Amino acid sequence: MKLLTIRHATTYRYARPVTFGPHRLMLRPRDSHDMRLVDAELTLSPPGALNWMHDVFGNSVAQVEFSQAASELLIVSTLEIERYGLRRPVFPIAPEAQMYPFVYSSNDRSDLGRLVERHYPDPHGVLETWAKRFVSQQPLPTYNLLSNMNGAIRSEFAYAERYEEGTQTPIETLEKKSGSCRDFALLFIEAVRSLGFGARFITGYLYDPALDGGQAMQGAGSTHAWADVYLPGAGWVEYDPTNGLIAGENLIRVAVTGDPSQAIPISGSFRGTGSDYLGISVDVTVSMRT
Repeated sequence: MKLLTIRHATTYRYARPVTFGPHRLMLRPRDSHDMRLVDAELTLSPPGALNWMHDVFGNSVAQVEFSQAASELLIVSTLEIERYGLRRPVFPIAPEAQMYPFVYSSNDRSDLGRLVERHYPDPHGVLETWAKRFVSQQPLPTYNLLSNMNGAIRSEFAYAERYEEGTQTPIETLEKKSGSCRDFALLFIEAVRSLGFGARFITGYLYDPALDGGQAMQGAGSTHAWADVYLPGAGWVEYDPTNGLIAGENLIRVAVTGDPSQAIPISGSFRGTGSDYLGISVDVTVSMRT
């Protein structure tokens, strides 16, 4: 078990005081058997009225209404988390799903719904061809197939931080051979969907073992993104293609969605002119308490 402290501070700056429209915050994780939320604090400047809800995926979402104008908007989320992860990627896949290909039960397929369907067009089969290169034989151990694809993205693609909004399509990532963590997560998700797996997008944080003298990881120091794959018997299993991790205890899940566009940590609007907006700064720290 790791006891972690996460501080996520976002600052928006403006040339003059502006008024703010409603904001939507996805910054608070939910308790589970593998992660316990010990404490959570949300600081807003200017202050705002909070209304908490669960979205269609069960994520904890805060809706904020601001009543004061300001030339700076500060949103700070501080979390204390107990994380119970797997030290080794060992999970009990049901006998009927241990070898690929397999077929989900009718109940699983119905419940997974669109999570087994590709969300992005692949008119020339580029993504499907890339995904099928990992099916070297049939039958093939399911664990090996997913592990090899996860590791290939880590070793064959160049990691590049991107600060602009949005996510590359899987085809763009394949063409560029580079991307951010959210680009790699989406590529992995759409690739496994093309092979018949149910998969979803995760956003959260990453604890970097380099802080304890371990090997450094990509994507620490900011929000992080990875993938979930549904495997009968094991349930949802996390895959981080940016670092080649499987169900790693350093992954700190905040929200799960079907698509990256649904997993934006902070979204909202302001009333003013385009020239009023001066920029944004984001500072994320993840530290381990002893």
